[in-house]
Amino acid sequence: MRSVSSSAISTSSGEGQVQGKTVVITGATSGMGQAAAIALAQAGARLVMIARDQKRSEATLRKLKEAAPQLSHSLHYGNLSSISEMKRVAAEVAAAEPRIDVLINNAGAAFTSRRLSADGLEMTFATNHMAYFVVTMMLLDKLKATEGARIVSTASDAHKSGRLDFDDLTMEKRYSTFRAYGTSKLCNILFTRELARRLAGTGVTANCLHPGFVRTRIGDNNPALAWIGKVVKLFGLPPEKGAETIVFLASSPEVARVNGHYFYKCKPSTPSASAQSDADALRLWQVSEKLAGFA
Repeated sequence: MRSVSSSAISTSSGEGQVQGKTVVITGATSGMGQAAAIALAQAGARLVMIARDQKRSEATLRKLKEAAPQLSHSLHYGNLSSISEMKRVAAEVAAAEPRIDVLINNAGAAFTSRRLSADGLEMTFATNHMAYFVVTMMLLDKLKATEGARIVSTASDAHKSGRLDFDDLTMEKRYSTFRAYGTSKLCNILFTRELARRLAGTGVTANCLHPGFVRTRIGDNNPALAWIGKVVKLFGLPPEKGAETIVFLASSPEVARVNGHYFYKCKPSTPSASAQSDADALRLWQVSEKLAGFA
């Protein structure tokens, strides 16, 4: 992303400044998303979750209430692979919340075979990129109205295996799980790049991150990815470790004015050349606007 001196940003998240703030988060029902939500709640933030699975959502909500029983954490249900559902649930959140201090885009998925969403989009692209784009756009006015608001998006170094083909976004010509996932993570970085450019001067910041090789639920409900799940659980970082950079970007005063960067281990990092293309970032934004019906 844009250059920034690593010496200007501490490697430690330190004491965050989220006491009394409202944090909207997707993908918080397990793994590092849940770990980040709990850490922020313990620091005094009120969490607003957007999730799909009722059982895991309610379990996470109980953990948040245990972590910070004095706060009225809330939950909204929505299918983040559907554009109409994303719009509906984000509109509900916007209507319910007088202010939004932080938006954390963290939900993601991988699929063993090519599938299309209800909107005819490749499912990984729909879930991992379009959800970030639509939810952010729907909540942007509330974020802009909140002084010092932040947008944090979970990307990945897996973006280096991605290839963004604007002539084949549904991956009809060539599909693989790893390419689709990598491309969606490349989209996360390009989205952050263009979003940050558009937010310049508004007081709202947008940054993204690579959490590291973190233990996830991948393979738990997908037999075809079971072997990957075993490797991840054996060698992956604990979710709490993966959550550190999310919490850092959401709460640290050291990055309060840092905008448009890619982080790893709470430090600025340099993504691939493809992820630094202003032309692709703008084109992806324009395509996403049309797909979402915003243009």
